[in-house]
Order: sequence, then structure tokens, then C-alpha cells
Amino acid sequence: MSKPHPVRSYRYYDLILAAFVTVLLCTNLISAPKRVDLGVGFVFGAGVLFFPISYLFGDILTEVYGYARSRKVVWAGFGALLFATFMSQVVLRMPPDPSWAVGVRLSGDQAVIDPTSNVKLSNQAVWETVFGGTWRIVLASMVGFFAGEFVNSFTLAKLKVFTRGRFLWTRTIGSTIVGEAADSLLFYPIAFLGIWQTERVVQVMLTNYCLKVGWEVVATPLTYRVVAFLKRVEHEDYFDDHTNFTPFSLET
Repeated sequence: MSKPHPVRSYRYYDLILAAFVTVLLCTNLISAPKRVDLGVGFVFGAGVLFFPISYLFGDILTEVYGYARSRKVVWAGFGALLFATFMSQVVLRMPPDPSWAVGVRLSGDQAVIDPTSNVKLSNQAVWETVFGGTWRIVLASMVGFFAGEFVNSFTLAKLKVFTRGRFLWTRTIGSTIVGEAADSLLFYPIAFLGIWQTERVVQVMLTNYCLKVGWEVVATPLTYRVVAFLKRVEHEDYFDDHTNFTPFSLET
């Protein structure tokens, strides 16, 4: 049986939860499907720029507040993604006003409203392209996020117990290596295999994975400072010695 956490309040837990959900929603709605090409064959998904911040928050939450409270935040993010997907689909399927669904023409990299344009691309089509997402991308995002975040938190919590709280860098980097691997190995094949060329799927997946892990390594000094600050002001440094690690619970 898991040992329940004592009921207490924290100064910054809710703020970190809100920041985690915000980063997650922005990353998935704005940047997830876009590929960036900086030349010389270096292609990566735009989400890599900000998505690793969610893992940084996950590391901080588990390190300071424990796996169970981190699990609650992951479920909050999962629920937010689910609702954002539902809302997007409802809004996109509502009939657009004719004066809004006018034609647009492409001017460089921008879409310019042009009612006389012969290009059959309407505002509705633009919205569907940006916010619609295919069922595969939606499913991949959900599955990858769920698996990656829980694997990340589980690994960090176990490593903290194993090291008895020493060597924080081994936990933050090690958990990211494992969590991001689970996320990437699920997300990219589910979302893009058969749509992109297999070589491109593998290229983007490996590039993004290396960038995300590298991002965590670079952010390690910041993680140390934030963790030390939170442990000091929250008077908390939780060890998951008796935690029930099932992901299917909201018990804290």
C-alpha cells in the first residue's frame, strides 16, 4: 500500500502546474506539426524549441513534490490536451460566415486576404490546416505525452531513492533520456509513418530526440537553482520510498 502524503499547501505548486499546462498546449497547438529546415539537411520539428520545458517542469515537480503530485499535474496536462482537441474540432466544424471564409492568396510566406483570388484557399481552410490536425497527430500527441511524462517521472523518482538525493544531474538527464525516448518512439511513427518518407521520419525523430536531451543538459544549471529555491521555500524534498507508481490515480 502507498503511504499517503500529508495534506499541506505549497506556495508555488499551482503556478508550476499552470506553467506546465500552458507550455504543453502552446507546443502542441502551435508548433508540433511544423518541420524546420536550417539547410545542410538539418531538419527538426518546431516543437523541440519549447516542448522540453515541460520535461523540465516534470523533473522539478517530481524532485521537489514527489511522483504522486507530479502525476496529478500530468493528468491535468492530459485533460487540457483532450479538451483543446475537442474544442478545436467543434469550432472547425461549425459553418463559417461567408464574409469570413473568403479566398486568400500567398504572398511570400504569408496568407493575404483576397476576395478576388483564384486560389481555392479560404480562411476556413487555413484554420483547418493550422488547428485541425489529423486523428493520427492527435492520437500520437496523447500517447507520446502520456507515456513520456510518466516514464520521466517514474525514472527520476526511482533514481532519487537509489541515490538518496545525491547527484541531481543524473536524475534530470537520465529521466529525460528515457522519457523522451518513450515519447519520440511513439509519437513520430504513429503521427507520420506512411505520410512522410520513412527516412524523413527517422531523421526528424532522432534529431528532435538529440536536441531535447541536449536541451536538458544545457538547462541543468537552471534546474539546480530552481530545485534548490523550491526546496528551501516549500520546506519539501520528497522521497518516493512508499509510493504507488500506478499512473491511473489522482491520489496525492
